[in-house]
Amino acid sequence: MTNKAIITVVGKDTVGIIAKVCTYLADNGVNILDISQTIVQQYFNMMMIVDASGMTKPFETVGAELNELGKEIGVQIKCQREEIFDKMHRI
Repeated sequence: MTNKAIITVVGKDTVGIIAKVCTYLADNGVNILDISQTIVQQYFNMMMIVDASGMTKPFETVGAELNELGKEIGVQIKCQREEIFDKMHRI
C-alpha cells in the first residue's frame, strides 16, 4: 500500500488559499510531492500529490479537517488515498 494521497481544492479564487492549505499540511506532517494550480477567470483549481507517511493524525481525521478548512475559506477540499483515486478515475 502506498503512502501517497491526492488532494484537490476547487472554488472561487480568494487570497490565501494556497497558504492556508499548505500550512495545514506542514503542521500535520504531510509533504507535498507535486502541485499544480490554475485560475480560470475567477475559479481556483489545485491538485496536489502528497506523501502521507509522516501524518501526525489518522488519514480520516486529516481528510475531515481539510474538508472543514475548505468550508472556512470557501472552497471544496478533497483528500483521497492514491490507490482509491486511481481506481475511481480509470478509463
